[in-house]
Amino acid sequence: MAKGLFYSLGRKIGPKVRKARWVWESLTGTEADAIRLEQRVGLDLAQQARAQLQIDREPGTRQVLDDVGSRLAARVGNKLRSFHFDAFSAGEPNAFALPGGFIFVSRSILALCEGDRDQVAFVLAHEMGHVISGHAMERIVANSAISAASRATPVRSILGPWLQRVGVRFLETAYSRDQELGADRLAVRLAEAAGYDPLACVTLFHRLAALRTSPDPLSLGQYLSTHPSVDVRIDSVQRFVRECPARPT
Repeated sequence: MAKGLFYSLGRKIGPKVRKARWVWESLTGTEADAIRLEQRVGLDLAQQARAQLQIDREPGTRQVLDDVGSRLAARVGNKLRSFHFDAFSAGEPNAFALPGGFIFVSRSILALCEGDRDQVAFVLAHEMGHVISGHAMERIVANSAISAASRATPVRSILGPWLQRVGVRFLETAYSRDQELGADRLAVRLAEAAGYDPLACVTLFHRLAALRTSPDPLSLGQYLSTHPSVDVRIDSVQRFVRECPARPT
């Protein structure tokens, strides 16, 4: 029986959904099989997301994502995992992760980092944390439309058309508070392992908090409004760095 993500996923999504062929394939294969399947699902979704978003192909942005992303990915303990990073144009700060390690960040949230790669590392590592912890896949499968369709159809074959219908905004909706704080903690540890300042996120958090007083309501964005409060996030990561010794991710 597969370990990790798909084992816990199979227990959570219910007996009818577990009958879907893609879940059974993951449960009866190896961990490598499960991760490869997740990556295929994520690739299908990523292709649809790229078609809906205005992907930013500016060379400087691409270089930052490649440099910071590759350093972070090199420190992920499970070498079966791979990660891919894209920036997209949007007026508000946003970021989201797809199963299989496909990470999308808006140019506006990169701009909030003001060229500080320590802060960029946190943004990317936070989304990587959702993938590593299985949150990205759980959210996709928990969607009622996918759950219903998967009773008779392999999920991979319906994800692309489903995303075309619902749009990428679904992918920016909230995780639970515990999932967000867990991704923060994993992000600071992963950033630290890659040689970045693990507490550079505190500066970024304060900049995000300042958006709450902005006269432009669009500047608040889903990324800020769906996360725990800045004070809670700062306290959580500071206590984690202070109390928990560095360890492999």
